[in-house]
Amino acid sequence: MHRSSRGGWLRAAVLGADDGVVSTASLMLGVAAASAPTQTVLVAGVAGLVAGAMSMAAGEYVSVSSQRDAEHADIALEKGELASDPKGELRELIAIYEKRGLDAELSKKVAEQLSKKNRLVTHMRDELGLEASSLARPIQAAFVSAASFASLALLPIAALLFTPVAWHVAAIVVSALFSLAVLGGLGGRLGGAPVLRAAIRAVAGGGFAMAVTAGIGHLLGLLAVH
Repeated sequence: MHRSSRGGWLRAAVLGADDGVVSTASLMLGVAAASAPTQTVLVAGVAGLVAGAMSMAAGEYVSVSSQRDAEHADIALEKGELASDPKGELRELIAIYEKRGLDAELSKKVAEQLSKKNRLVTHMRDELGLEASSLARPIQAAFVSAASFASLALLPIAALLFTPVAWHVAAIVVSALFSLAVLGGLGGRLGGAPVLRAAIRAVAGGGFAMAVTAGIGHLLGLLAVH
């Protein structure tokens, strides 16, 4: 199986999980750095989890729906062209195969034989670059993104709940960075990329986001005191 077939759900899962860890942990660290009590940090984390999951689902649904609409519009246009000008569409298909390196005679034979089986599928694949298995799925993308966001966002919240008060910040940071390393490595593995490089990239990006948010939270806490 080629890894590109995993593109749709893998992108949504990795994006949602990464955002779930980074945004929730960063939010909690920012609030904790402002010297807020544990209960406030917990409320911020839970609120961030719920709001983030819903936002990811809505955002994925809207963006992937737009992609799906464009795909369906192209397919509808192709159906109309096949109905109104089948010979012209056949010539177009022959030209595509010739550009790919086949000679004129072979291009014609291939185009004619494939068109006999399913003209629309052939034109979708070779003219539009669309495969039925890779068409946009808004509901799938929304569900996967929200579920992955929520599941990984639970980790910094669990770190807060199950560690002593003095270890809260360290526990949130360690749990977030560890999960980002695992997530990055897994994404690299599934996508066929170097695992270590993918893990380092995820940890570096998430660590930077958490450091910036914690710094801003600490600064705001100081300003509130004065």
